[in-house]
Amino acid sequence: MKHKYTIVENDTRRYPLGATPTADGMHFSFVHPGKECRVILYEQGRRRPAARIPFPLENKTGDVWNVTIKGDFQGIGYLFEADGKEVPDPCARACSGKERWGDLTAAEHPARGVALPEGEDFDWGEDKKPEIPFSQMVIYRIHVRGFTKHASSGTEPMLRGTFRGIQEKIPYLKELGITTVEILPAAEFDEVMVPPAMAAGVYEPQKPDGRLNYWGYAKAQLMAPKESYCAGKEAPVRELKELIKALHQEKMELVAELFFTGEENPGYALEAVRRWALDFRADGIRLSGYPPLQLIAADPYLSGVKLFADSWEGMPHGSCRHLAEYNDGFMMDMRRFLKGDEGQLDGAAFHIRRNPEKTAVINYMANNNGFTMMDMVSYNEKHNEDNGENNRDGTDKNQSWNCGAEGPTRKKQVVKLRRRQLCNAFLLLFLSQGTPLILGGDEFGRTKKGNNNSYCQDNEISWLNWNLLKTNQNLYQFVKKAIAFRKAHPVFHMEKEPVLMDYKSLGVPDMSFHGLKAWCPEFESCCRQLGVFYCGLYGKKADGSPDQYFYVAYNMHWEPREFGLPHLPKGLKWHLAADTFRDMEEVFLPEGEEPILEDQKKQMIEGRTIAVFMGKEERSC
Repeated sequence: MKHKYTIVENDTRRYPLGATPTADGMHFSFVHPGKECRVILYEQGRRRPAARIPFPLENKTGDVWNVTIKGDFQGIGYLFEADGKEVPDPCARACSGKERWGDLTAAEHPARGVALPEGEDFDWGEDKKPEIPFSQMVIYRIHVRGFTKHASSGTEPMLRGTFRGIQEKIPYLKELGITTVEILPAAEFDEVMVPPAMAAGVYEPQKPDGRLNYWGYAKAQLMAPKESYCAGKEAPVRELKELIKALHQEKMELVAELFFTGEENPGYALEAVRRWALDFRADGIRLSGYPPLQLIAADPYLSGVKLFADSWEGMPHGSCRHLAEYNDGFMMDMRRFLKGDEGQLDGAAFHIRRNPEKTAVINYMANNNGFTMMDMVSYNEKHNEDNGENNRDGTDKNQSWNCGAEGPTRKKQVVKLRRRQLCNAFLLLFLSQGTPLILGGDEFGRTKKGNNNSYCQDNEISWLNWNLLKTNQNLYQFVKKAIAFRKAHPVFHMEKEPVLMDYKSLGVPDMSFHGLKAWCPEFESCCRQLGVFYCGLYGKKADGSPDQYFYVAYNMHWEPREFGLPHLPKGLKWHLAADTFRDMEEVFLPEGEEPILEDQKKQMIEGRTIAVFMGKEERSC
């Protein structure tokens, strides 16, 4: 043994939990209700312990064991031994031994904590969080591994599927118009699944069966970044911080998802959120599973950190608007509206306008636990056979429509309709007031071949195939234009929720709904058309100038429908800004070249089409 370790007597430290450096050693603190506990130390790359050091019984406070050990801990990993069983440190700030994704041998042993992780003293330099308001955010949700693992990603082989792989793609994300990157769970979790004891046999030990938990919704060491998501494999803390710093340099944000099983101590859960928000400087935390929301929402250290959860109803909101509702409500209602279901106008109008005062709302048309946007218009039924559960897993409520053929097809009319429905779906997303979120790859037609529950698919079903960026370049360019259009026109992302009133006496309400006749919307269950009029004076651009007036005609009926257009202020005329019935590359008219409408009082809109009209001076066209 190279190192010598001795217990420091009469040390009264009791906090924090985990491993904490001291002037000449390390303090360990571990929760265990049993009668015996040890620290097991390992030298880097060695399987046999370098030392087994017992926690002194006199240093136990409640169920918390404490010991301070003098010695050199550089390159040292550790585990705890509780009643004869090796267990990982849930508070480890970095882990080792799991550097290879999906390693079945390593899966049989717990991840070792790293006593002195590289990157804890990271030089942030002049790093500053962008603090982008919810109203200006465009979120891009990705899986760290799946984003660049495919050979077509263009990243170097050693960087694929890592934090550094994401860093390589920052220019792509910025060009698309993304402001915020959200990553699925990236704390140290066991991706290799172990079947339940009964499934393995009563007298057989539990062993991995080779299936992988790709998404990461599992028990995790929440304070440690996942080692196999790092290119260097020995510096997950440093590489994660480098990614976040690189995003901040481009005025972009990172939101990290943390999954809670509900078994975590609430205090530990709070410390994990603080770790990602304060130490890693994540701009936001997506709280999934069963987190202690009230405790986290009330924490003063997190009052300036964006927090995302299914619901914040009844929770303290703090001094600034930093809480965001994040659930499938928008997706399910808007998918029904998109495919022309009856009785959907009330829900559509609600979501188009919704932007609560105290909590932001995150809107999306697709997320990882369901169909991609391309699959949403290509499949009526789920196709999860590859999951090995006889297609019984995953939801049956996809609210999708295949446009006339199940799965891949060469039928021109079906392909054309799918493209139009994709354009409609993206406009429903980007022209609604809430914060939009794109599932990574949807901007270039990503498909999971109808799998709506790819939790165990670490392969081309889940990985982004970047070849589609070239194949579906028209879709990518359309999405890029749609994002730019939203950003350019604040009436589509106001700071406050429109109240459907002219509360500033500017001539017309901030937002209003219309139908066959102007100012007369039809919300009967049989109706599938909705006109939305925006007063440009209620939308202020960055330079303080007012936005244009807009009218968005949503016709989700399969037949053409007429829309009545409201009168514009004197000197303004309606011009066509966008029309999804046009070819995908021509949906948005070039700025300054929007044609004036011949009929300024009414317009016939084709079936399953969204048209956007802009109020401009006649001479400007």
